[in-house]
Amino acid sequence: MNYQYSPIFPLLTLALLLLSSPPCRATSHSSSSVNNFLQCIASKSALLLESVYTPSNPSFDLVLRALIRNRRFLTPQTPKPVAIVAPTRVSHVQATVVCARDTGVQIRIRSGGHDYEGLSYRSNVTFVILDMFNLRSIKVVVDKEFAYVQAGATLGELYYKIANQSNVHAFPAGVCTGLGTGGHFSGGGYGNLIRKYGLSVDNIVDALVVDVKGKILNRALMGEDLFWAIRGGGGASFGVIVAWKIKLVRVPAKVTVFNVPFTLEQGATDVAFKWQQVAPKLPDDLFIRLQPTVVNGTIVVKFIGMFLGESNRLVPLVNRSFPELNLMKSDCKEMSWLESILYWDNFPPGTPVEALLNRTQGARGYSKNKSDYIKTLIPKSGLETIWKLLIELANTTTANVIMQWNPYGGKMSEIPASSTPFPHRSGNLFLVQYIVFWDEEGQNVTDRNVDRVRYMHDRMSTFVSKEPREAFLNYRDNDIGSTASDETNFSDALVYGSKYFKDNFPRLTTVKAMVDPSNFFKNEQSIPPNIN
Repeated sequence: MNYQYSPIFPLLTLALLLLSSPPCRATSHSSSSVNNFLQCIASKSALLLESVYTPSNPSFDLVLRALIRNRRFLTPQTPKPVAIVAPTRVSHVQATVVCARDTGVQIRIRSGGHDYEGLSYRSNVTFVILDMFNLRSIKVVVDKEFAYVQAGATLGELYYKIANQSNVHAFPAGVCTGLGTGGHFSGGGYGNLIRKYGLSVDNIVDALVVDVKGKILNRALMGEDLFWAIRGGGGASFGVIVAWKIKLVRVPAKVTVFNVPFTLEQGATDVAFKWQQVAPKLPDDLFIRLQPTVVNGTIVVKFIGMFLGESNRLVPLVNRSFPELNLMKSDCKEMSWLESILYWDNFPPGTPVEALLNRTQGARGYSKNKSDYIKTLIPKSGLETIWKLLIELANTTTANVIMQWNPYGGKMSEIPASSTPFPHRSGNLFLVQYIVFWDEEGQNVTDRNVDRVRYMHDRMSTFVSKEPREAFLNYRDNDIGSTASDETNFSDALVYGSKYFKDNFPRLTTVKAMVDPSNFFKNEQSIPPNIN
């Protein structure tokens, strides 16, 4: 959605209106802080003040809801910000940081709004959203094979701009095209090119960050420690990511996709067992996701593939290494890499690629997600247990209950665990994402479905990584631990920190102490300063 800004109320009127309808949990002290924040903003830039929305502004609710992707956080009970700042230039980001810091107002940084727990736009403290959606310029330099992309640009916009310049270049990142690059990249950036080219963070060569002092830093100015931390450690713990310089990767003019389903009667368990053995060892050009779900009371296991090449190479390759899949040329669809993005994001067939520029996706439904890492083969008996678990859950809800198993190997096994904060490298067979999503409204429905995801996660404990039980930062999950965002609790942070970052967590806290010792940049799962 392309918002056009018009001048809003003069500062005094704006402050009075804010006081007349305080946000949830606001106190006289917090209202005073917000008014001081607004006065500071006005002193920095009248133009920036035009990009500030408060609850008294008619557009406030529209702007707030536009980038909330999960209806679980669209309820009246969801804590709301006291203001939304939507900067149109980098200097506005600097002013927002300085004013928030000086007036004691917390900020939450939102780029795409896909955060599974909504930590970029909700909190139980008085806070302001720094909404980056206007900062979305993209410059592609094909002859040097890099691009500059601002944090508010979506993956769909980035992919479209790259393909518009070259049909043989791409960038490894997620398949959900509405993701904002600011948060997605800084959490790792995971997609179907992972086995060939690794994560997004493995292909970032520079960045622009606004630090706690309001200074703009590039890689040379921030130093290698901070540059390491923002590539997988979650940028919102260290500053505001303004833009990335990324390295483009090569793809063929035609790629091949497929989706081959197996029922239990067709041998789904045997094929899934073999998939575990071969998927991490296949040539790097091939990525095959395994997705079990329940259809009409029974299990259907889908094998969804992405191959960097044409089907005449793919079919014999798969039939040699993975004959159980019985892949045939008729299962394959050849298309450009950009068209494959639409395929993987479940756009209807024939959707024009310009749909990737649509920013008005909104909330698609209610959902709760979790993640796990698998390091050892799940035996066939274990797979049968998992199928029964999925059927059991599906029989007790109208929600969709799905798992996604994403294979590792390839480039992911070659990159050391300490090269970026993202530690889940060699030794993993695949990553599991648990998904329950539903459309039915009501808090009781939500509570039951959230409990179902937790139950599914608990029942999988036999098969997954241990000590710690690892989790993926971009699949944010408050259940694995959180801290009060107005406090620094190192022991609580150690719980989720060890799961997301393993042995990289201590270095992240050390970097945090170097660049933000007062812990200004924080949320319920942020990196605390090393207080030891």
